[in-house]
Amino acid sequence: MTTSTSARTSTSIGNRGETVNPASPAIDTDGVTALLERGRTLATPVLRAAVNRLAPPMDTVAAYHFGWIDAEGHPTAGDSGKAVRPALALLSAEAAGAAPEVGIPGAVAVELVHNFSLLHDDLMDGDEQRRHRDTVWKVHGPAQAILVGDALFALANEILLELGTVDAGRATRRLTQASRKLIDGQAQDISYEHRERVTVEECLEMEGNKTGALLACAVSIGAVLGGADDRTADTLEKYGYHLGLAFQAVDDLLGIWGDPDATGKQTWSDLRQRKKSLPVVAALAAGGEASERLARILAADAKKSESEIADFTEEEFASRAALIEEAGGREWTSQEARRQHTTAIAALDEIEMPEKVRAELVALADFVVVRKR
Repeated sequence: MTTSTSARTSTSIGNRGETVNPASPAIDTDGVTALLERGRTLATPVLRAAVNRLAPPMDTVAAYHFGWIDAEGHPTAGDSGKAVRPALALLSAEAAGAAPEVGIPGAVAVELVHNFSLLHDDLMDGDEQRRHRDTVWKVHGPAQAILVGDALFALANEILLELGTVDAGRATRRLTQASRKLIDGQAQDISYEHRERVTVEECLEMEGNKTGALLACAVSIGAVLGGADDRTADTLEKYGYHLGLAFQAVDDLLGIWGDPDATGKQTWSDLRQRKKSLPVVAALAAGGEASERLARILAADAKKSESEIADFTEEEFASRAALIEEAGGREWTSQEARRQHTTAIAALDEIEMPEKVRAELVALADFVVVRKR
């Protein structure tokens, strides 16, 4: 395997809970927080109104999923996610010279599709925790998780098409294309769990579909609604696609070494699900004694039942994580996150946009590769 490097400083992953060490540049934490909060503030009222269209009990199930109510239906100030996609959609509109509010329908549509995927993924993956509480299928059952996910997907298209403009039609086409790729990526992800070996290229293709496509849509949809031409939208999608790959690489690191208090998921969550994530795939491709030992262990794991895997001790998962790190999978994935980050930033130089917007897109990209959840 050839290790990718970045034009910016690439650093290894440290202890549990750490991601990529931001040696350069320093992160504008306050600025990014303000961008995320703006996206959440502007998009949430429209998102809530969309969810209120759903027939009972789907409306309350969706509200639980978004963190607006608890399992008993009481209002809560729960964690509703990072809101990276809404923030990108509003910046996208500004990149095209429009007001950020122009991007709100796009922000809401992308957020609906994203949450459709989360509801279905949690069920398919057997995830019992998201954002520090039980997932929808655990609380309301698998049928409601499927139905509400389907309903959110339909609502996303409604929100855009109700605008009734040519640009809304263009935006809807990009959203549906991204949604198809997202579903392709999930199908690939599931199929890879049953294979002994997956190449790095296959893993990157899967993650580009599963994560990169929707982030690419998020960072172009506001511009399209604002009347941007296809070249501008395509270039913004290029930024978003590579940002999505960086985002997923960090997610893969957190899926093994993330601090459960920060991620809201179980320890070693991806290892429990036998996922062929980037650190695992890179470690298996590296060659050497640790890589070969890891391959033998994972091949044996693949023949075990889910209940047998569930009975593993913390030490057994920790030993597998240690082998992945010894074989170089942790370091390679950290470097890949930085490489994809750099590629995303470089795309912004291909089109004209206000310098303030460019700086904010860079700051969001920096945030993605140093986050801890």
